[in-house]
Amino acid sequence: QVQLVESGGGLVQAGGSLRLSCAASGSIFSINAMGWYRQAPGKQRELVAGITSGGSTNYADYVKGRFTISRDNAKNTVYLQMNSPKPEDTAVYYCNALVVTTYQRRYWGQGTQVTVSS
Repeated sequence: QVQLVESGGGLVQAGGSLRLSCAASGSIFSINAMGWYRQAPGKQRELVAGITSGGSTNYADYVKGRFTISRDNAKNTVYLQMNSPKPEDTAVYYCNALVVTTYQRRYWGQGTQVTVSS
């Protein structure tokens, strides 16, 4: 069984900073791509940023230059550094990972609320 546990969400002022973490645990052989998604009320879940096992990254246009995704493969953990957040970044943030146990499967975290005040 694999679990993804997010932490670091909360209330932040616009222009501040916040760091989200997501740790994977369980019977993990390896983890391929990891990523962060978000879902605001009344909207669909959308990709924020992704990172491969080799460290290649991709970002949604609306966070480029403000958010940074990184990972620590030794700790099976992915991070999202949120700098200069805006009120429109308010959402529940979910981490996602392609985990290989005896086969590859996509797992989701439970979500962490991020609220950006103006």
